[in-house]
Amino acid sequence: MHIHILGICGTFMGGLAVLAKEAGHRVTGCDANVYPPMSTQLEAQGIELITGYGPEQVALKPDLYVIGNVVTRGNPLIEEIMNRGLPFVSGPQWIGDHILKDKWVLAVAGTHGKTTTTAMLTWILEDAGYAPGFLIGGVPKNFGVSARMQGDKDSIFFVIEADEYDTAFFDKRSKFVHYHAKTAILNNLEYDHADIFPDLGAIETQFHHLVRTVPGIGRVIFNGDEAPLQRVLKRGCWSEKESFGRGEGADWALNEYDDGTFDVMFNGEVAGHVEWSLTGKHNRANALAAIAAARHVGVPVAQAAKSLATFENVKRRMEVRGVVNGITVYDDFAHHPTAIATTVGGLRQKIGKAARILAVLEPRSNTMKLGTMKDALPGSLGDADLVFGYGSEQALGWNLGQALAPMGGIASAYEDIDALVAAVAKAAQPGDQIIVMSNGGFGGVHDKILKALA
Repeated sequence: MHIHILGICGTFMGGLAVLAKEAGHRVTGCDANVYPPMSTQLEAQGIELITGYGPEQVALKPDLYVIGNVVTRGNPLIEEIMNRGLPFVSGPQWIGDHILKDKWVLAVAGTHGKTTTTAMLTWILEDAGYAPGFLIGGVPKNFGVSARMQGDKDSIFFVIEADEYDTAFFDKRSKFVHYHAKTAILNNLEYDHADIFPDLGAIETQFHHLVRTVPGIGRVIFNGDEAPLQRVLKRGCWSEKESFGRGEGADWALNEYDDGTFDVMFNGEVAGHVEWSLTGKHNRANALAAIAAARHVGVPVAQAAKSLATFENVKRRMEVRGVVNGITVYDDFAHHPTAIATTVGGLRQKIGKAARILAVLEPRSNTMKLGTMKDALPGSLGDADLVFGYGSEQALGWNLGQALAPMGGIASAYEDIDALVAAVAKAAQPGDQIIVMSNGGFGGVHDKILKALA
């Protein structure tokens, strides 16, 4: 089958393209912006890419058009497809029908930590010999690719990052309802995606749709510390349930040590011990969820805990981009205030108070652009010693400098990226830790800072 993918350079759709090619299909695709690294990864797979959404692409005569949620009505190619009555389907539905059918699907949902937790779970299964297929919204360093069909032809397991964002312009349900998970992780739940959800209750409804798709012999592993998830499950759950968290009564809990290692507690007893280099309470919670999910498919807890010692995290998750004159520059995907707080707080816990943290932030997500979370920014950056924000009022719709004003003189905002780089380089001292946080490319600011420091 020849499929033509609209919006192919997104992380999810790019992963879908890789899976479709591995499954033996001819794959072509288009996007408004075709550029590295996704373009080079796809071209290396022999996938032809077209820039733009010109209606003349129907001359390719694919058997099916697979539509990403970036595509809206009014797009010239989708209008041509619809006017001609040509067959099309959403990316999540295609994945569900063609990749996940007859698989034991392990799906990881939540506002925060989906990518890291999915990567952890995938690595645990890989290290235990399960050879799973996977689709992750980032590139796990243990694998070097964001997606694969399976590690060997006999594997029935597939791990997928289960996003709550909408499916397509013609299907406003969350992506994850198409995956029909047998093992579902509900990591956390907080208001996000203000461009499509009016309030937290609307997201809770989508999460309950996910719960409704898990079979009775399946298992829902949920964060017992999260009140929104408690509300979701009170609407009804027809599967096995296991909770994790720090609250009393959780099935899975932690016994934490000062060096970041921890014992895995299951039903009040030590079942495994994790020694690793990752920081932050959020990552320890992610690990607990991944271990619990792996146990559902038969991986012993002690084995899963041991596997995490060789887990190398995901690119753009506290990834060290370079060290110059004793100054370390990190890249992190954090863009929601809660994620920013846990990222900066995790580093503070690791380094203590002896070193300074310089936070460099680009609030560019749709939720941030709508101004929904701007008042939470100062509180989320409380563990930083200096804060450098980037974004124009024209691009954001609100004034970043004013939003950071409650932080006083330790925070500054810039509309020119070169001015921001110069300010960071001037302020930095040996021993400082610089965290660059954005869910986009940030104009290559990481390399610019490293060059300025040198």
